[in-house]
This record gives sequence, C-alpha cells and structure tokens, in this order.
Amino acid sequence: MAKQQTLVDKYISSFPEDTQVVLQQIRTLIRNAAVDATETMSYGIPTFVLNGNLVHFAGYKNHIGFYPGPNGIEHFAKEITAYKNSKGAIQFPLNEPLPKKLITKIVTYRVTQNILKLAAKSKVSTCKNGHPFTKTSDCPTCPICEKERKPKAGFMSVLGAPAIRALEGANIKTLKQLSKKTEKELLALHGFGPSSIKKLKSLLKEEGLSFKK
Repeated sequence: MAKQQTLVDKYISSFPEDTQVVLQQIRTLIRNAAVDATETMSYGIPTFVLNGNLVHFAGYKNHIGFYPGPNGIEHFAKEITAYKNSKGAIQFPLNEPLPKKLITKIVTYRVTQNILKLAAKSKVSTCKNGHPFTKTSDCPTCPICEKERKPKAGFMSVLGAPAIRALEGANIKTLKQLSKKTEKELLALHGFGPSSIKKLKSLLKEEGLSFKK
C-alpha cells in the first residue's frame, strides 16, 4: 500500500505546482469520503479501490479528470451539467474552484454502490447478537463477535479466530496442555495452520516447554 501511495505521489509531483495543489485537494476529498478505500495506480492514473474500482482522477493541462464510473455520472447528471462530462468522466477546470461538496457526494454514493454490489454477490447473515456480517466462507462466524471475545492476554491472544476455535474445540486452555500435543496433531485441527505453530513454539520455549515429539 505504501508503495502505491508513493507512485501516486510521484504522479502528482510530475505536474506544475498549481496543478499539484488541486490534485492533492481531490485526493484528500476522496480519502475523507472513502476512509476504507485503498489507494493505488490503475490505467496509469491515481485510483481508489473498495470492493472493486471506486473512482479515478487525473491531471491535464487545463483540467482535472474525475472518473466515478457510469453510475456515478448518471446519478448526478443534473448536478454536473455545469462541467464538461461524458459517460464515465467529468472535467473540472483548473481555473475554477473544485466543487468539494459535489465530489464528496459522488464518492460517498460510489462507496454505497460498491458495498451493495458486494452484498448482492455474498450472503449477508445476522449473528445471535444482532451483528450483520457477510458470509464469505463456509464458516458462519461473526467477525465482530470474534473480535470482542478474543483474549486480550495469554497465549491465545496471539492467535487468529480460527486457531482459537480449534484449541477450544480440543479443550486446550493452557500452554501445559498444549505441550502434550504434537505439531502434527495440532495441524490436523480445522483452522490451525503453520503460522500458529510458529507463534506457539516461541511461547512454549519461553516457559521451558515444547510440543510433544
């Protein structure tokens, strides 16, 4: 992610200073309206991604190109009539102030559309505690509940939710109980992988213990 941000910085720095200022402004507007989006370069221009392409923007000699996709253009057709636009792009002249509220509204709309698009492709469930979550695997586990119940201390605090559930299912609650198991036995547990073995091996060593041979 840092590398991609550096590429965006490099792209922006290739323009005259006045244009750089406007490019940074639109970049900040997008970031603030889509806080969970990832910044990258796509088609040679700065792009924000959230469950697929969200918006693109680019610098030109006399304008800033803003690309919110066809549905972003269609939904705000009346509000963008003051600017030159096409099926997927809007041109904001460099000699005029950026329409910050409009850009924020468009990005917010695109975020909502991409989330709805993802939900339509996935199965949305509600856990027993009322948390909605997207089921993307065969494990119907609510990530919010898992985060809340994850131990804040102890050896299980270094493990992910699947590994914790695996140990709980095997009734392993202490490092001493863990030391009575072989690595092969633990890896046979559903949700337990090599990365968990590596973490626990270090913790066992600190306590003068090791996995059963």
